Amino acid sequence: MKAVFFGTPASAVPALQAMARAGHEISLVVTQPDRRRGRSAELQPPPVKRAARELGLPVVQPQRLRHELVEPLRKLAPDILVVVAYGRILPAEVLVAARVAPINVHFSLLPRYRGAAPVQWALANGERVTGVTTMWMSERLDEGDILLQEPVEIRDGEHAPALAVRLAEAGAALLLRTLEELSRGRVERRPQDPAHASYAPALRREDGRSDFTLPARLLEGRIRGFDPWPGVWAQGERGRCRLVEGRATDDREPGAEPGTVLALDGEAVLVACGDGSVLRLARVQPESRRVMSARDAVNGRLLRVGEKLGPG
Repeated sequence: MKAVFFGTPASAVPALQAMARAGHEISLVVTQPDRRRGRSAELQPPPVKRAARELGLPVVQPQRLRHELVEPLRKLAPDILVVVAYGRILPAEVLVAARVAPINVHFSLLPRYRGAAPVQWALANGERVTGVTTMWMSERLDEGDILLQEPVEIRDGEHAPALAVRLAEAGAALLLRTLEELSRGRVERRPQDPAHASYAPALRREDGRSDFTLPARLLEGRIRGFDPWPGVWAQGERGRCRLVEGRATDDREPGAEPGTVLALDGEAVLVACGDGSVLRLARVQPESRRVMSARDAVNGRLLRVGEKLGPG
């Protein structure tokens, strides 16, 4: 089928590549404008733009969708629009350009985790299973009819970057299945049940402030989910540090004040959390320093057994 592809980050690249390998005619790739990144502040193209160039596909980077894209889409007359982590809501004038369907690949089992950061919030909330959904797009954020879904089990100790890679691959495979079913007229549209909806808003810097009153299981989820940004930061006696790797334990310290560094445990330290739970904090990154084991931080007097950590 003739398609126009919308996507921006690395998580959208596997879907674009899978469509190209499967022989779908990709008439145009739409991605976000180049952004200034890094210390040099040089303009950097988004990963989808680089992938499209490698595939020899035409690319546009509109600032305003209604003004710059509607007329070109009418001339192209695509069968489908495919959207994977594009980063902007498509207006109705764009959605109706698809002769067959506007399709979105979303990295959750909708209606759970609608929004910009489904991978991160699924981990932050301690989910054991997430997945990917193909959806018939509407003008409202992630509220369109469900087409196909594929559950994906979250691995023990998995952080957001690794989970995002696996979901991107699963999403690419599910997209190809969806396009095949659409071409045969066999896919059914299932309305989402709003009673089961939850939301995954874009992350903010303040989301990275540690909260040791949370149960250790949820603090672990935030450490894994908010990696690499905004991270989870704590304030200690010697300054701020990022909690890089931590795991909830079966230990109980019901009388300990949340945030208290209880003891050394091998290369880690044990930290009191909410409800008497205990987090085994294995790796930290003191501000402006390298990542190190918690024991090395204690040995270097950057962390102290007995001190209380607070929001960073």
